[in-house]
Amino acid sequence: MMKSRPALIVLAAGTGSRFGAAGHKLTQRLGASSVLGTTLRHAIASHLPVIVVTTDALAEAACRHVASRDCVVVPAVGTPSPHALGMGYSIAAGVAARPDASGWLVLPGDMPMVQTATMLAVASALEHHPVAYAQHRGRRGHPVGFAAELYSELVLLSGDEGARRLVARYPAHGVEVDDAGVLIDVDTEADLEKLRVAHAARA
Repeated sequence: MMKSRPALIVLAAGTGSRFGAAGHKLTQRLGASSVLGTTLRHAIASHLPVIVVTTDALAEAACRHVASRDCVVVPAVGTPSPHALGMGYSIAAGVAARPDASGWLVLPGDMPMVQTATMLAVASALEHHPVAYAQHRGRRGHPVGFAAELYSELVLLSGDEGARRLVARYPAHGVEVDDAGVLIDVDTEADLEKLRVAHAARA
C-alpha cells in the first residue's frame, strides 16, 4: 500500500481588503499567470495532494488549476454563518477535506514566490516533528506544516486566528531554506509591483 503523503492546503478565501485595485489580489496578473495561479503551479509541481480553500467569488479562478473536487468552497468573511469564519475556519475545512493525509501544509495563496523545493522540505520535516515551518535567514515564514497527530485540533479551528495557538503549543521545527519567497506575500498594490519585479528577475 502506498504511504499517504502530506496534503498542501492553499488558502484563497480571504477578502484581500488592503488591496486597493479593481479585482481581488489573487487574480492580479503575475508573469504569464496570476498571483494565485503561480502559487498553485509551484504547489502542483510538488506532486503532493493540493487542496484550495476558496470562496464562490474565486472558485472559478482556482478550478482552472486544480480539479473541482480539490476546491473547497467556504462562505466569504462577512457572510452570515453559524461558524466563526476566517483563516482558522479555512484551515479546518482544508484539513477535513483530506483526513487521511499524513499531515497538512498551509500556504497562503498570495505567496507565489515560495518554491516547490521549500514545500517538499517542510513536508519531509513532518516525519520527525509535529509542527514545521519554512524559515529564511532565521525569519519564520510559510508554509507551515502539521503532522497527522494534530488532526482533531486542526479541524476545530475557527475564526481568523489561524493555527498560531497550535504552533505555540507544540515543538515547532524551523526548516532553513534558501528561499526568500517564504517571507513575501501580497497585501497592497505596492507589494504586487515589487513582486512583479522580483518574479521577472527570477524568471
